[in-house]
Amino acid sequence: MTDQKILVTAAAGKTGSYVVKQLLERGFPVRAMVRRSNEKSDQLASLGAEVLVGDFLDLQSLRGALTGIKRAYFCYPPTDRLLEATANFVLVAREMGLESVVNMSQIIAREGHPSPLTRQHWLAECVLDMAGVGAAHIRPTLFAEMAQMLGAQSIANEGKLYLSHGDKKHAPVAAEDIACVVVGVLINPKPHIGKTYTVTGPKSLSQGEIAEVIGKVLRKPVEYVDIPLEHWQQAMADGGHSSFLIEHLSRVAEDYKKGLFDGVTDVVLKVGGRTPQTFEDFVRENIEAFGETVTAGQNVN
Repeated sequence: MTDQKILVTAAAGKTGSYVVKQLLERGFPVRAMVRRSNEKSDQLASLGAEVLVGDFLDLQSLRGALTGIKRAYFCYPPTDRLLEATANFVLVAREMGLESVVNMSQIIAREGHPSPLTRQHWLAECVLDMAGVGAAHIRPTLFAEMAQMLGAQSIANEGKLYLSHGDKKHAPVAAEDIACVVVGVLINPKPHIGKTYTVTGPKSLSQGEIAEVIGKVLRKPVEYVDIPLEHWQQAMADGGHSSFLIEHLSRVAEDYKKGLFDGVTDVVLKVGGRTPQTFEDFVRENIEAFGETVTAGQNVN
């Protein structure tokens, strides 16, 4: 075991919870920063993490989180004020002598992107690089979990996956696999400082092929329906998604239709040390999230 405690922000989130678990399994003590105390934070504590309720937009809160920390995972939720959060984090990180940070970004982060969130991710990368805090940037493609987040209800009720992504492809990557890349950098940061890693799953699939895979595992027909962008925006609004997130996902869909998400990398294996999960295996492991249950003795292979 090492006594070098690592800070994991957004520790109750999709990647953060896996980062905490994987670090603890490797013998690294973890300080898990969460937005609120709840069942998820209790689970992190039960694993052995030091849980701290913190706020990126509160400097004193960040000082408490970063005290005694030399390595950190910086992950901001898909909401506004990312740039302010990054500036606060950098200010305190420099005060505390942070030596390395793994930053969660996006595969399409670039100057002038029409999505405010994606544009802020690019600026956040620049701020972290200029701050000299040993930054490495993780740029994942679309998460495998996206099919659950945006399609689970319609798949369960109608056998339909409604999106506005055309017929281009991406290689879905599970949050657990992204986390292992983050952990790979955190446990040995020096070779990765200044690097940017594009993280994907093992195979590019169109949304139609994704629907077919889901249908195969669920043992029922599932069809991808490519709907006009304005209809998809309304569906997301009806589903309770914020206007900020809807704007972001809409601009992402436009990039997707241009083929900007297509491609496969070996980063999960080379940096994370594991073979990335196929999308089919991901669906099998998360079948209940699609409104299906596996009864005793049922074979879903």
